[in-house]
Amino acid sequence: MSDRSTVRFVLDGELIELRDVDPTRTVLQFLREDLRRKGSKEGCAEGDCGACTVVVAELVGGDEVQFKAINSCIQFLPTLDGKELITVEGLASGDSLHPVQSAMVKNHGSQCGFCTPGFIMSMFALYETNPNPGRRDIDDALAGNLCRCTGYRPIVAAATEMYSMPAPASIDRSVLLKQIQDKSSLRIAHEGRRFLAPRDADELSALLQEFPDATVLAGGTDIGLWVTKQHRELETIIYTGRVAELLSIALTDTHIDIGAAVSLTDAVPSIVQLYPGLDEMFRRFASPPIRNAGTLGGNIANGSPIGDSMAALMVLDAQLVLRCGDAEREISLGEFYHDYMANDLQPCEFLLQVKVPKPSDIAVVRSHKWSKRFDQDISAVCTAYRLVLEGDTVASFRMACGGLAATVRRATNTEAAINGKPWNEATIQAACEALAVDFAPITDMRASADMRLRATQNLLRRFLAESVSENLETVYSYGR
Repeated sequence: MSDRSTVRFVLDGELIELRDVDPTRTVLQFLREDLRRKGSKEGCAEGDCGACTVVVAELVGGDEVQFKAINSCIQFLPTLDGKELITVEGLASGDSLHPVQSAMVKNHGSQCGFCTPGFIMSMFALYETNPNPGRRDIDDALAGNLCRCTGYRPIVAAATEMYSMPAPASIDRSVLLKQIQDKSSLRIAHEGRRFLAPRDADELSALLQEFPDATVLAGGTDIGLWVTKQHRELETIIYTGRVAELLSIALTDTHIDIGAAVSLTDAVPSIVQLYPGLDEMFRRFASPPIRNAGTLGGNIANGSPIGDSMAALMVLDAQLVLRCGDAEREISLGEFYHDYMANDLQPCEFLLQVKVPKPSDIAVVRSHKWSKRFDQDISAVCTAYRLVLEGDTVASFRMACGGLAATVRRATNTEAAINGKPWNEATIQAACEALAVDFAPITDMRASADMRLRATQNLLRRFLAESVSENLETVYSYGR
């Protein structure tokens, strides 16, 4: 394959080609500092407030254009290669506002105006992807945007009314996007630093052997903060977002095979479809702009003790496919973590695929997230359970917890206190006592150690109540 040293993308309908790009320059810096486009704002520089929200459009399946809201403050500019960047300045057509903007004006959805462009772009993404959203869809779409003065009522009203506004002129975005698609690899050098974007797993493997100390970048929702908050200088970045094998989802007879670079937005529905009891937890996972950029493999490889996906995947006994050179090996997610931010990845090895088993028996699978806010908040505690009953007796029980130790891990003593016992309050009471043996949580800004442990015990009691409820049993059981 040939290599290319320029970043090519579409900006609001205009083809852009950039040379000598700083590998860690953010999209927001490019817009505000290089182009002097001041619509997108910097509020938090970590993807929490949504003031910087923009929309990225890219081709999927040849002709379909997919729209996703992302946080421009932590998205590195070279990752836009082959895509279209849509900003708040690009929505209006001449003197005509976009329906999203018109609805916001009509419903007085802006007060100080700082957050307004970010809300507009999240609403634009909703407008393009869902022609008839319900209130929950609107709330979910706006979960990554914070407003501290207007209040959400008029903004939600605008999100409802924008569909009744005169439709904008039709734009065929696929034409320009097709012009910048190619099979070349991206190799950028800037002041002694590199940004490398291979196109297949063989090339990725070779690059990691050539640059064993490189930073492997997927969605950037964590690594972006290394630059914006910790001011790190990243010498070599290897970007996985163009590697074909890491972007696929395949359903086999036994597993869902999810490529490590598949976004959470695309990966989660395939899991929740088989395990509907995980829906609420995954819906509360960060926000749409974070889920649109962040990847399932990145969440696992990052190994945060409060990563929301790992507890659920752990009780499902998910397997990880790791590759180094031409050799591949599988390891259980439950065996992957050694200590805080330390895992089983060897030098030059990378996460290729996550294998999530399909349900094979009548199992109740559920996950709970406990945090200070319902939306857009980091978990204080995240728990997951898998329960199989034979009559009133527990045939199999697994529980995994995040936020209680240096890594997400199984509650082995708690599992032993439940397995083989009657599924009732007395068993759960003994299991709650075992939780205190399994974990010795810490106190930090999110919760005290005592509150963490008590919350986890109460969440286990909640799972008992949910699992024995006749109405919920059919929702959370597979195959009944």
